[in-house]
Amino acid sequence: MRRALPLLLPLLLLAACTGSPDAPDDGAGGDTSPPAPSGPHWRPKPGLTWQWQLKGTLDPTVDAQVYDIDAVDQSAAAVADLHRRGRKVICYVSTGAWENWRPDAGRFPKAVLGNGNGWAGEKWLDIRRTDVLEPLIAQRFDLCRAKGFDAVEPDNMDGYRNDTGFPLMAGDQLRYNELIARLAHDRGLAVGLKNDLDQIPRLLAHYDFAVDEQCAQYQECDRLTPFVTAGKAVFHAEYELTPDRFCAASKKLGLSSIQKKYDLMAWRRAC
Repeated sequence: MRRALPLLLPLLLLAACTGSPDAPDDGAGGDTSPPAPSGPHWRPKPGLTWQWQLKGTLDPTVDAQVYDIDAVDQSAAAVADLHRRGRKVICYVSTGAWENWRPDAGRFPKAVLGNGNGWAGEKWLDIRRTDVLEPLIAQRFDLCRAKGFDAVEPDNMDGYRNDTGFPLMAGDQLRYNELIARLAHDRGLAVGLKNDLDQIPRLLAHYDFAVDEQCAQYQECDRLTPFVTAGKAVFHAEYELTPDRFCAASKKLGLSSIQKKYDLMAWRRAC
């Protein structure tokens, strides 16, 4: 996540981000081979409504066609319940940063842990070390698949533009992001590109949708139009702008936009 202004949110730092949609163990151990996909993966189209809740007791009654929820904190039963309610469900997984509270945190060697990313307990990963990271991320995606999710939201996908502690280059990020897309598709899961706007032209073909934070605040939402033009949804959230300041422009661009609070609990205002 971009997660702006983290220093203003100490409590959050201690804590750790209807209608039918278009058709088609909390640890991370065991066999890394992907389960057989049940069929073609979901391809969300522009215009779908969405809810993004990563913290707190899940509220399954929000009037949204798509839910984006945490891979570990939410159960297979919660995913099944959302499916019964006609929702598609996206699995939130941090693929570019280490989180010290995750069940598999101890399986990440210190050599791949870099600088903090501004949030308590999180550190950037050395995405060049795919020999180490690929099996770990594959196991996380296996968990998403086992719980019945339809898609994956891989987070922290723009480390090369941050002070990670590693000399990451744009090419390193491209290779890693392509790998992440392949791992998701191998498991029959759709996959969304998170925030990495500069590399959209190179990654558009690999990703089924986009997830973006604060493109209106930073005046860059038009850079997401390649996804919409390609018939792929853009799920967009603002924190500091109210809907009257971004919804009209979002609708013109074809984005699925909401306002959220930084805690990413159930509260939401939709366009």
